[in-house]
Amino acid sequence: MSAASPSLTTVTAAVQALAPYRQYICHACGYIYNEATGDADSGLAAGTRFEDIPDDWACPLCGVTKSDFEPYSAPSLDELRARAGGAAPVAVRGGTPGVVIVGGGRAGWQMAEALRALDAALPITLVSACAADVYDKPLLSVAVARQMDLAKLVKETGADAAQRLNVRLLAHTDAVRICTDTRCLRTTRGTLRYDQLVLAHGAQATLPPALPAAYCWRINHLGAYQRLRAALGDTAKDVVIVGAGLIGSELANDLALGGHRITLLDVMTEPLARWQAAQAGTQLLGAWKDLPIRFVGGVQVAGVEKLGDSYRITTACGQKFVADQVIAAAGLTTPPRLAQSAALAWNNGIAVDAATLRTSDPRIHALGDCITIAGQASRFIEPIARQARAIAAHICGHEPVPYEARAAVVRVKTTSHPMTLH
Repeated sequence: MSAASPSLTTVTAAVQALAPYRQYICHACGYIYNEATGDADSGLAAGTRFEDIPDDWACPLCGVTKSDFEPYSAPSLDELRARAGGAAPVAVRGGTPGVVIVGGGRAGWQMAEALRALDAALPITLVSACAADVYDKPLLSVAVARQMDLAKLVKETGADAAQRLNVRLLAHTDAVRICTDTRCLRTTRGTLRYDQLVLAHGAQATLPPALPAAYCWRINHLGAYQRLRAALGDTAKDVVIVGAGLIGSELANDLALGGHRITLLDVMTEPLARWQAAQAGTQLLGAWKDLPIRFVGGVQVAGVEKLGDSYRITTACGQKFVADQVIAAAGLTTPPRLAQSAALAWNNGIAVDAATLRTSDPRIHALGDCITIAGQASRFIEPIARQARAIAAHICGHEPVPYEARAAVVRVKTTSHPMTLH
């Protein structure tokens, strides 16, 4: 090689720079790493190739390592049909209602994809109270810090996902009642028959008794978050957040980075009290010392009044706080209406079998934020894909893939001081 010839390393780097950016999916939680955008919170700049990521890098959603990722492209219906081609159909499905899924979030779509991977002909209907657009909900906690265009948070519209998976989508449709004797789901757009029903409708933000729903925001999906950001506008606002757990702390951190003045209230004496042994709250308060965040612990909201365009929050001990907007972040709870209508067993949520995720009704399964196993909820991203595979195998009559509950690794997305907790 002459002195003027480029080195092999230089040529390799040039070829790599010209190669199209690729995506890689986390086996554990379904997070997709896009080389084009990188992972700013982990110090990976846009354009960072997957092979250049350190081996000890962790998934920003569930905390597993780089070895748990593989190349990804959204499978087409033809690809899913090819994967399922070797498996005989469970039964002749002509005219049968198939599977109805309630919920258009991550759990609902993971369920649809897991079913379609096992049975290309299975009729699937997905009922969603929102547009059922596909996006990563944890990114709502860092959207301000990353200066994200909210319109670009959607990775795939609900309509496009439904077309790709050959799923009948009923968007902006509420599930009203389950009639188990006739195997029907009543919705605001009519009654649907089902062979199997899967509940994936998630949980909703708990509303403290003294906090009227009309006076506060509950941020548990993209639509509500978009409306909150529109209400906050482009000028600094005073925001009171009730609840300093994971969601409240992440929102406080992100909105403060956007210039808003935050008052964070909690019944506990420090944020992230669930992880007191790890001194998570102490670390967070130290990281917040230069941000416009005021934490007030050991208080309980006693009432809220509307004062023109503002709100006045009063605590049981007599303290008063005035805010332009109020956010309730005092935990999550499973809405009980559908489960009650079907007389499903209940234990702090929809009680399911630990291995199959089947409810007390043999034709109804459930997964995600709405379920509990032995009374314990696990409202994190990581288990959902494994839950969907277990249910799909059970419904389609394939070799069982028992679900195994595991202790979650929690990535706290407070960008001023990110933490990994257990």
